[in-house]
Amino acid sequence: MEDNTQIVLVTGGSGFVGSYCVLQLLNAGYRVRATLRSPEKAEKVRTMLQQAGIKDLTRLSFAEADLSRDEGWNEALQDCTYVLHLASPFPGPKDGNGNEIIDPAREGTLRVLESARTAGVKRVVMTSSFAAVGYSRDPAGHVFTENDWTDPEKPGLGVYARSKTLAERDAWNFVQKHGNRPELTVINPVAIFGPVMGSNISGSVQMVVQLLSGKAPGAPKLTFGVVDVRDIADLHIRAMTAPAAAGQRFLATSEGSMSLPAIARLLRKHYPAHKRKIPRRTLPDWSVKILAWFRDDLKQMIPELGKEKIISGEKARTILNWRPRPMKEVIRATADSLIRRGVV
Repeated sequence: MEDNTQIVLVTGGSGFVGSYCVLQLLNAGYRVRATLRSPEKAEKVRTMLQQAGIKDLTRLSFAEADLSRDEGWNEALQDCTYVLHLASPFPGPKDGNGNEIIDPAREGTLRVLESARTAGVKRVVMTSSFAAVGYSRDPAGHVFTENDWTDPEKPGLGVYARSKTLAERDAWNFVQKHGNRPELTVINPVAIFGPVMGSNISGSVQMVVQLLSGKAPGAPKLTFGVVDVRDIADLHIRAMTAPAAAGQRFLATSEGSMSLPAIARLLRKHYPAHKRKIPRRTLPDWSVKILAWFRDDLKQMIPELGKEKIISGEKARTILNWRPRPMKEVIRATADSLIRRGVV
């Protein structure tokens, strides 16, 4: 490990992906400054990293900054060479049209980019989502690549997909307007699974929790791409320094896709102690639609029921020599960590 004098700012350093980025950056010898909305989280992050094997935390510092406010960002970005922008805004009170999520996502992204430009940051690597890529066109026979974009004005599009699409569009417009200063690279991951390192459990990992704990009445016919959080962190760091990554989007996915019924079968096979709790039933689409009347988390999946999308991660493999873990290994690593930590 080399002692690198470059400082990398990681926004959302206490989150699921952010904590792995901090871990891998420290292991690579970088100095890391992590932004937190609340300074009380700093000790929790230090403990989590120490449990992950980091003995020397002298190269880690923290800055208080909130995506919803201007204060703190110029100080957080002082002397930084790179930024990994992973933070998601904390939604405000619901207004019925999703603007409590969409507006902070867009404004927060522009705050980070403006402060990065002022500070002379070389490159910002922004975490977007496959939601900004693959939610507009008919997936039948189509291979989704970085050239695809979700139409944010598509009727029925979920708030999350719309917020991710608009925020990413704003980011590209910003750097184009300012002569590609800072440079921008965007990572568009599919559903992120992998070992839980702290108390943060992502929405994707929560699906495995539901299946293992017996809280799911059945598995909806929902199919999606799978990627490991450790590989996402690795991809961010590769994209941070590779000259060819400047100005590029990268879809982040393992080969193929998995359905929730297939994940349930995999879990039943490898975790016999939980077998009786894991649902065998595949929920028919009509029952999911009825349940969605009472559960907001199910409403977003209704348009995706029964659809299988072909997603190419070839660009990241070719340009950045990125090699993600196989899907089944990712799901098992997720379940292993949940059982080991007593979450299920």
